[in-house]
Amino acid sequence: MSTYRLLFLALLFLFVNSSFAAAVELNVISFGAKADGSTDSTKAFLAAWAHACGSTKPATINVPKGTFLLRNVDFSGQCNNNAITIRIDGTLVAPADYRVFENANNWISFQNVDGVSIFGGILDGKGTGLWACKNSGKDCPSGATSLSFSNSKNVFIIGLTSLNSQMFHIVINGCQNVKMQEVKVSAAGNSPNTDGIHVQLSSSVTILNSRIQTGDDCVSIGPGATNLWMENIACGPGHGISIGSLGKDQNEAGVLNVTVKTATFLGTQNGVRIKSWARPSNGFARNIVFQHVVMKNVQNPIVIDQNYCPGNKNCPGQVSGVKVSDVTYQDIHGTSATEVAVKFDCSSKYPCTGIRLEDVKLTYKNEAAEASCNHAGGTTSGVVKPTSCL
Repeated sequence: MSTYRLLFLALLFLFVNSSFAAAVELNVISFGAKADGSTDSTKAFLAAWAHACGSTKPATINVPKGTFLLRNVDFSGQCNNNAITIRIDGTLVAPADYRVFENANNWISFQNVDGVSIFGGILDGKGTGLWACKNSGKDCPSGATSLSFSNSKNVFIIGLTSLNSQMFHIVINGCQNVKMQEVKVSAAGNSPNTDGIHVQLSSSVTILNSRIQTGDDCVSIGPGATNLWMENIACGPGHGISIGSLGKDQNEAGVLNVTVKTATFLGTQNGVRIKSWARPSNGFARNIVFQHVVMKNVQNPIVIDQNYCPGNKNCPGQVSGVKVSDVTYQDIHGTSATEVAVKFDCSSKYPCTGIRLEDVKLTYKNEAAEASCNHAGGTTSGVVKPTSCL
């Protein structure tokens, strides 16, 4: 066979294989979605997903500019490919009447997926009506999380904005290898239960370059979160970055290897917090690092609270079984809105061990702040103000 013929066959082979590998492009408009903000486009989005999930080639779902109304929708695997991209140039909006969701826990959820990427877009949860109901003291639904990933892996979210979620904004539950970058979360400072990003029972989760303004924890880390990395996070308003609440259940997965690096807290209720219920548990939190953190008028900049007992129900007279150990606070400085800037209120049965304070400088009204310790042991190095009580 001639050299030219061999070259031709080689090129033909490459062309055919590259053609088969080319991504399938799907536009939700082609499936009947309307970008008018009032037509229910749920079925159209599900149809586009069914095509992408059923494709043996990589697939991209395109959501063009405009506003698309979606009811609660579940995008489920198992898919025929592990490369589905959802590119959102427009806004996805929930129904203004929160009663439409009834008792749905999630607005937009992904279950059992592998290799899903979301680029851009705005999710408008229309949560203000439900917040008003809750704040009035009426009997209201708990509300829906805006975006949820469960039992999934290899998830990538970049440039997404979540507005006014009814409840939590983004939940990562039972997942592996999740990366979130340049995520923006925005809700009123008095919006109840609107945690920005919640991670539980998940490993290898990374959150980078994100800005979170909400009425509850900016990031909350639940039981079973391991190998979690957060870097360049801006938080406020909100309740800070919280590990916990832990120890609500007797048998509970622990939290291991969590790093928060380069974070700013502005006017938040807490800065970096570890919180556990005052009740028996086999849970734990260990190998935690808070590094390069700026506090600006934060009520509780550094806090471990192991006597959490909301409403004094099911826990008075008990102590936390959660074991907190090996927690490092390094290069943390700024201002506290209260006199006690560092508070370690640990379990009397299982005291905190291995706490390290390195180069911490927190002030209150331009003067020295105070530190408070109960059942906490550890070391200090460098300049530590307020004076350590460990």
